[in-house]
Amino acid sequence: MTRTAVSRTIDAAPEVVFSIVSDISNYSEAVPHLVRVEFLTDQKVGVGARFRETRVMRSREATTEIEVTEFVANERVRMVSDEGGTIWDTVFTVTPLGDGDGTRLDMVMDARPYRILSRLMAPLIKGVVAKAIAADMDAVKAYCEGGGASVSPSS
Repeated sequence: MTRTAVSRTIDAAPEVVFSIVSDISNYSEAVPHLVRVEFLTDQKVGVGARFRETRVMRSREATTEIEVTEFVANERVRMVSDEGGTIWDTVFTVTPLGDGDGTRLDMVMDARPYRILSRLMAPLIKGVVAKAIAADMDAVKAYCEGGGASVSPSS
């Protein structure tokens, strides 16, 4: 298993930050290299929501099917996908800071390869994955702090 963890301190209310990371419609607005989202269920937020996201990575489009498997409003959301012989398990955790105007956003992604080729590739792609996760987190931070996050908090 490969674990990648990234944290950001964001100058925005926890509810706003959570509404971005827990709702793919909002997340795709914040993250510019997410170019397309297709919902696979009527439910768009919360446990059971499933969707396909298409993002540009290294000048190529990559599509991944993702399911929300855990959802605690304004606290944490877990999303899981099975792609390329690997289970990708991602948890976003939102923690209020001090007076509640700031937020710590933690993202932990566990990659569990179950095919031989995936196991061989895991160490080679770890840097690419870490860079992509950091870019996503930077985009969320900029979006929340730049006034783009005028969405209603998820509940």
